Amino acid sequence: MSAIELTILPRTKDLGGFTVQRILPYVKRRMVGPFIFLDHFGPAEFVAGKGIDVRPHPHIGLATVTYLFEGEVFHRDTLGSAQAITPGDVNWMTAGRGIAHSERTPAAEKATPHRGHGLQSWVALPKEYEECPPEFHHHAAESLPEFTLRNVNVRLIAGRAYGHEAPVKIYSPLFYAAVTMQPGDRFEVTQEYKERALYMIEGDVRIGNERILPRSMPVFTADERIVVEADAPSTFILLGGEPFSEPRYIEWNFVSSSQERLVQAKEDWLAQRFGKIPGDEKEFIPLPETPKPGTIL
Repeated sequence: MSAIELTILPRTKDLGGFTVQRILPYVKRRMVGPFIFLDHFGPAEFVAGKGIDVRPHPHIGLATVTYLFEGEVFHRDTLGSAQAITPGDVNWMTAGRGIAHSERTPAAEKATPHRGHGLQSWVALPKEYEECPPEFHHHAAESLPEFTLRNVNVRLIAGRAYGHEAPVKIYSPLFYAAVTMQPGDRFEVTQEYKERALYMIEGDVRIGNERILPRSMPVFTADERIVVEADAPSTFILLGGEPFSEPRYIEWNFVSSSQERLVQAKEDWLAQRFGKIPGDEKEFIPLPETPKPGTIL
């Protein structure tokens, strides 16, 4: 049996002003553990006056996780949160029953040429927490566990793995980690969870006889021992967790175990029931024409 169930190659998506590589959801693999969405943006060079401008938009039934390798992004939401995120930090926003937020390059950073590089992921919430009150938590880089296993550097972004636990509040068993390897290093992927995947940021690694290309995601076969070997300086993300017993539906920025709840969320956004974002009240993204719930974005 192969250690790799399938390999996902991302699709390029234009978000207006910049493009991203969308890895999840994928037509043959909707989720990995509770992870239902993953975008990779950059490395991108921005000229002065340009940057990331993700206008106010809503979420339900999920938690957003922002993690940067380069650059700075400023988060605002309807709770009144106003927080800059820099490389190594984690912004974790639990949408629950509903929240709206924006993410933009700060004016000071935008004033000069700059770079941006990072990941945006969504973690679906267990059914019993889908309608929980929204929350936002920022975790500075120095608060996250960082450790070395056989010369390999691991930064735990969220969850539990390798005997360490991140301070990020989570709602179901998961792990999310950034790993850096040097040529000749070997690293074994944790077997603590039923579903596991690797997303390659940069470098050159092998799993058995299979070479893992940058910007690809091998999803691993359950219970298989996975050993990663590096042939060049390499950085990748590991993620996964325990799957849910019921399916999740995704439409636009909404995730739920109920298709009817997605309809209600759209009506709420059209009626502007999500509230205003202090400091970012002027823009409003109309509800886009969307396919039926469950269609791959």
